[in-house]
Amino acid sequence: MPDIRFSDTTIRDGPNSLWAQNGRTGMLTPVVENLDNAGFESIEIDGNPSKKIVRELKENPWERIREIAKRATRTPLRVVGGRSFVSFDLSPLAMYQMKLETLARNGVHQLRLSDSGNEVEGWAERLTLAKAAGLDVIINLIYSISPRHTDEYYALKTQQAVALKPLRICLKDPSGLLTPDRMRTIVPAIQEHLGGHTLELHTHCTTGLGPLTALEGIKLGIPNINVAVPPLANGSGNPSVFHIAQNARALGYTPLVDEEILKPVETHFNKVVRREGFTVGEPLEYDEGQYQHQVPGGMISNLRFQLGKLNRSNLLNAVLEECKQVRAEMGYPVMVTPFSQFVGSQAAINVISGTRYEVVTEQVIQYALGWWGYESANAMNQDVRDKILNRKRAQEVAADPVPQPTIEEIRRQFGNKPDEEILLRFAAGDEAVDELQRVGPHKPYHTGPHAVVSLVERLLSPEGPDHLAIHRPGFDLVAGRRRND
Repeated sequence: MPDIRFSDTTIRDGPNSLWAQNGRTGMLTPVVENLDNAGFESIEIDGNPSKKIVRELKENPWERIREIAKRATRTPLRVVGGRSFVSFDLSPLAMYQMKLETLARNGVHQLRLSDSGNEVEGWAERLTLAKAAGLDVIINLIYSISPRHTDEYYALKTQQAVALKPLRICLKDPSGLLTPDRMRTIVPAIQEHLGGHTLELHTHCTTGLGPLTALEGIKLGIPNINVAVPPLANGSGNPSVFHIAQNARALGYTPLVDEEILKPVETHFNKVVRREGFTVGEPLEYDEGQYQHQVPGGMISNLRFQLGKLNRSNLLNAVLEECKQVRAEMGYPVMVTPFSQFVGSQAAINVISGTRYEVVTEQVIQYALGWWGYESANAMNQDVRDKILNRKRAQEVAADPVPQPTIEEIRRQFGNKPDEEILLRFAAGDEAVDELQRVGPHKPYHTGPHAVVSLVERLLSPEGPDHLAIHRPGFDLVAGRRRND
C-alpha cells in the first residue's frame, strides 16, 4: 500500500482555531525541533504580522518566525496567505510583495495560497509575487456547499490552478463541511485534472467528520493530510496526527511520521493548557446546523459576544438564519475569512436594524464592486447588488480605489525604516509598534512549577540547602536551619 505523508499545523492552525490566537512565542518554540525531526513534509507557522500578536500579546511576529526557523533545519516552513494580510481590508500589492520577501528572508519556504472566491486572477497575481520571492506555492481549492460549488466547478478550478504551475494543489475545507460521501465525487473530479500535481487535504473537525473525511481521502489516493498534535488537534482544529496515522496503518498504508518523537509535543502543550486554562481540542459530535448556515465556529462566538454587548443576545438565531439568506443573495461566497465576516456582519445589521441592506458595510460595497473578485460579484442577486451600489457612499468608494504604490514609495512613506518594521506599522499601527519596541524580545515560557514554588519546595526538602542568603542594596538576610544529628 502507498506511503502517507503529513503536513503539520500544530503551531499555526492549532492556536488559531482553539486558543483564539493566544499562543505565545515562548509556548510554541520548545516543540519545533521535535516537529522538525518527525518526518513532516512541512510545518505551518503564522506568517501574518497580525494586530493580535503585536497589540495584545506584545510580541514581534518576525522574531517568532526567526526563532522557529533556527530550530527547524530539516522541514520546510509554510505560511498561509490570501488577497490581504491586514484584517478584512485590501492591501497594496507592493505591500504584499514586501511581506513575501520578508518571509523568505526569515526562513519561510512555502506559501499555501488562498483566494476566498477561488478566482484565478487572485491566485495569479500573488503566485507570481511569491515565486519571485523564492517561495514554493500550494494553491488552495476552498470547499463550500452551494448550487455553484459542484464537482464541475472544482474540476474547472483545478484546471485553472494547475495552469499556473504551483508546487501542488490543496483541497481546503476550513469549516469541516466535507463528508466521506462528498469526498467520493469531488476528489476524483479534481484528480482527473491534476496533470501530475500532488493533491493534499486540509480539513477541520468542526462537524465531527474531519477524521473520517481524512481517512476517506487516503482511500481515494490523497497522499498528504494536514494534521496537528493534540491537544491542538480536533475540536475546531485539524485531525490528530496520532489518530490518522494509527487508522492509516490499520488500513494497510504506511504513515511516514515518527509518532514517538511527537509525544513530548503533546505533553508540553498539555502543560500549557493546564497552566493557561486554554481549550483542549476534543472530538466533536456531528453538527447538522453547521451545514445550514456554514458560519465558522469562531465567528458564531464573536457574533454572540457582540450581540451580548448590545443586550441583543436573543437575536443570535435570527442572525444565523439571516446569514443563509444574505449568503444566497451575495452569490454563495465561500464562508471563509473575510467573506464569512462580510456575510455575518451584514446579516447582523439587517436583523438589528429591521431593514435589509438599508445600511451596508464598506466591505460589502467593495465586494459588490468586484474588488474582492469579479466572478464573486457577478454571481450576486442583481437586485441586491443594485441596491448596494445605488447609494452615494458606493459611488464614493468606487471613485477611491486602493492605491498601488511601489515598494520604494512605501519605504519613503514610512521614513525608510526596515521592511519588517514597515509591515508591522502598516498592520498594527504606530502606537502598538512603539509599545512593542519598548517591551523588547519575547519572554521564555516555563511549563514547570513557578520559580518561587520550586524554591520553597527545595528549601523544605530534607536534601535542600542549609541556609539561604539574600543580598540587596541596604538589605541583607541570612536564614538557616538546624540539622538533626
